[in-house]
Amino acid sequence: MELASLEAFLAVVESGGFSAAGERLHLTQPAVSKRIAALEQHLQRRLFDRIGREVALTEAGRALLPRARRILGEMEDTRRALGNLDAAVDGRLNLATSHHIGLHRLPPLLRSFIHDHPQAAIDIRFLDSEHAWAEVLHGRLELAITTLGPAAAPLRAIPVWDDPLEFVVAPDHPLAARGRATLRELAGHPAVLPDARTFTHRIVAERFAADGLAARLHMTTNAMETLKMLAGVGLAWSVLPHTMLDASTVVLRVPGVRLRRRLGYVTHSGRTLSNAARAFMALLDAAARGRKAGAT
Repeated sequence: MELASLEAFLAVVESGGFSAAGERLHLTQPAVSKRIAALEQHLQRRLFDRIGREVALTEAGRALLPRARRILGEMEDTRRALGNLDAAVDGRLNLATSHHIGLHRLPPLLRSFIHDHPQAAIDIRFLDSEHAWAEVLHGRLELAITTLGPAAAPLRAIPVWDDPLEFVVAPDHPLAARGRATLRELAGHPAVLPDARTFTHRIVAERFAADGLAARLHMTTNAMETLKMLAGVGLAWSVLPHTMLDASTVVLRVPGVRLRRRLGYVTHSGRTLSNAARAFMALLDAAARGRKAGAT
């Protein structure tokens, strides 16, 4: 059984089709199909049902999936362990981050990494924080730079940035003229927030619940820029990171309420990290030290 065939199998599963898998692997669609056919012939089992342009795993395919992930994960871990015998920072760094962190926090770190380690390649996936944690947990990513929630072994969550959150409304919102509101007043107006499964939504919901209240959700979206737009046009109030504030919204001071997130990185304690991952983590750790020094 060739590892390339297993990689093609996983790519088809995770991308949802042969053409998309080809784009991910930088192969033609026929080349992907050939690898899958070779794997099916080796195992003497059909792995996918082709229904029109859709593909679905057969029973044999579902049985192979966790084993394929384990085999490829162990091989990648072996490559990293051997590669780390050489101090060179090269190879590929697979990391995930949210759009917000990617836009507002990472650019100077990415610029430094690219400048200092031109032989290394970075593969960045933009994912919701919870999805990124799952990818690290299952060994499909080395590093996730996200909003931090409660971490439990085998995941390690390291804070880097403090991220204050502000209640915002449109300039013509009924609460805007006063520039302040109570949680009870906010609960009487519609809100737009991230999805209930996100760490950010939980921070807001738990603070309202502490006062026996609940936000009146009009809709949810996990894109902070979209939340900003929706609040700015007057659809509802929202909660945004302080770094995103501008004249399109008005900040509401809420007496006795201070919301904040922690942003940082997540790794798997049982995984051998590449030299590239370690180098990027060193940049993140330096950013955290710089923030703490600036606060003193």
